[in-house]
Amino acid sequence: MSETSPKLRAELEGIPTYKPGKPAAAADGPVAYKLSSNENPYPPLPGVMETVTAAASSFNRYPDMACTALLAELSERFAVPASHLATGTGSVGVAQQLLQATSGPGDEVIYAWRSFEAYPIITQISGATSVQVPLTPGDVHDLDAMAGAITDRTRLIFVCNPNNPTGTVVRRAELERFLDRVPSDVLVVLDEAYREFIRDTEVPDGVEIYRERPNVCVLRTFSKAYGLAGLRVGFAIAHEPVAAALRKTAVPFGVSQIAQDAAIASLRAEDELIGRVGSLVCERNRVMGTLRDQGWTVPETQANFVWLRLGERTAAFAQACEQAGAVVRPFPGEGVRVTVGETEANDIFLKVAEGFRKEL
Repeated sequence: MSETSPKLRAELEGIPTYKPGKPAAAADGPVAYKLSSNENPYPPLPGVMETVTAAASSFNRYPDMACTALLAELSERFAVPASHLATGTGSVGVAQQLLQATSGPGDEVIYAWRSFEAYPIITQISGATSVQVPLTPGDVHDLDAMAGAITDRTRLIFVCNPNNPTGTVVRRAELERFLDRVPSDVLVVLDEAYREFIRDTEVPDGVEIYRERPNVCVLRTFSKAYGLAGLRVGFAIAHEPVAAALRKTAVPFGVSQIAQDAAIASLRAEDELIGRVGSLVCERNRVMGTLRDQGWTVPETQANFVWLRLGERTAAFAQACEQAGAVVRPFPGEGVRVTVGETEANDIFLKVAEGFRKEL
């Protein structure tokens, strides 16, 4: 019998592994907090747990593959046609569907770098070529350079706003100017996973941008502000041709009924959501202010995390945080992304940051 292995796609060679935030292991001594995955530290919103418990009694049945009730709720909430909506397993799942629908071998996908680390992975899986455009020295999208990188092979452009992991934003005037330069047959994806945390009034709501531009798609998720990270449900708002393509490329029954029902209940608890997000924004401001008082240069963040450039000291800083009881997300040789979490967790991180700053 032959010893050869099954033939696999060459595009899979060398795909970087997605690195999830390290879990908070119970260490000897201090309580361990997880500040590595941008999760919401609050429990589910009011009514969500009861809804999930009720839905669990029927998980011997397949979920509604069309997500009918959830799409109806989203349609009303965002004042968009249901035919302009598509769901997936988190916004990253929808992003992968977008790559399947638009890009393949010979095509190019443009995005800033550093940005969301799933972009190079899902681009390579699709067989397309990544075109990474460096951030500006202020850790912001260089939209002029991104526009200049467009070729006749470009099929899709990601604009992560706020950007993960730096928290920086693209404002309305520069975004509109950029979109005016993008050919109408190139899809621009506004990845707004952290939209609810934005307080800068100059940052546009991507949904308003999409209404006037057929080549704009908006990604949103229930994983961050809504606190449903473990249920994996996200969605896209796009004009009908794109939304229809997303529904074609979706994994059948990918979004569980529990996730659908929990998302609906979360949308209906918006008053409580606003309060929780407001509290996290206040805590974000405290963390930012303290870091700057310590002497750190920190980019202005509009997300639920902060970014510290540490260069070769990144690994040592992450290890010191873990030993103190707070796990952060290191990007070796570059810096750390730290979620704004519980006050106690943030204080641990800030204490480590203060000690490191004194050593510089």
